[in-house]
Amino acid sequence: MFRRPSSFSLLVFGLWLLSISLLASGCGGSTTTTTTSSNRVQQVSIGLGYIPDIQFAPFYVAQSKGYYSESGLNVTFHHGIVPDLIGSMVAGKNTFVMAGGDELLTARNEHIQAKNVATIFQKYPISLIVPADSPIKSPADLKGHTVGIPGPYGSSYTALQAFLYKEHLSLSDIKLQSIGFTQVAALLTHRVDAIIGYSNNEPLQLARRNVQVRTFAVSDYQPLISEGIIVPETTLQEQPQVVHEFVQATLKGLQYVIDHPEDAITLSKPYVPGMTNTQQTLEILKATIPIWQGNGTLGTNDEVAWQAMEQFMVAQKMIRPIQKVSDAYTNQYIK
Repeated sequence: MFRRPSSFSLLVFGLWLLSISLLASGCGGSTTTTTTSSNRVQQVSIGLGYIPDIQFAPFYVAQSKGYYSESGLNVTFHHGIVPDLIGSMVAGKNTFVMAGGDELLTARNEHIQAKNVATIFQKYPISLIVPADSPIKSPADLKGHTVGIPGPYGSSYTALQAFLYKEHLSLSDIKLQSIGFTQVAALLTHRVDAIIGYSNNEPLQLARRNVQVRTFAVSDYQPLISEGIIVPETTLQEQPQVVHEFVQATLKGLQYVIDHPEDAITLSKPYVPGMTNTQQTLEILKATIPIWQGNGTLGTNDEVAWQAMEQFMVAQKMIRPIQKVSDAYTNQYIK
């Protein structure tokens, strides 16, 4: 069975294509070595997106500030195209991965035993974007209009389906165009009436072109679980302290990024080859901070949101009903 690429990998890949001045054209795995005063250093790895990107700043900062090494961890970052990110982790490729809640429920539907131990993106980072003078005043007005998305895959497609689901519409009610990662150009040239894009990217690009738009965040309409730290259940059973230390160090890095975004850019730069326009990178980072923060505790898993997402995915025939959704996540390690 074909498994779509990681939503977060697609997010990062899209930002790369749309903001090429900020990032290099591609990289392999990124590794760093650290030392610790502990006699036992635990080697761990985490699978991230296609390429190094500023949205992984919490991990880069945790590494640069020594939060991982202070916890007795030597962390390797793996970047690359991995169609089955969660499955490959369970098979032993990585200790952890960053993946979306929809990907995790899909994996668990296929009997892959993994769990979310910290949701880093508290809000699903996708928005419906229309010109300020558009007759589309809300997602309910999409009927009959042309909507551009990268393609029928990934988090943009999931978000579009969520908008339609919430407004009791279907894909047959709109004119869907797969436009690749050219949403800004498609909107500027009136090729489409609306685009689905990342809340921390396309609106910023349009603003730099002095284009006024209206945005509708999918998280304001349909609860969805975005990217978080996923770990095999066997690791939770055999190495719970390692999981706890990794999560705590990462959340410490996340808090530092929120408190010191300018310094976070400096600390992340060695991990993001080709980062030249630090001002635009800082804009993206600052737009990402509210998405990380959400309305509660950093890293928390919201029971209501998980249940709502499972119901949505079942209704859309993305997955079969899950008897106990709470088995897919825990808040034990964020405390």
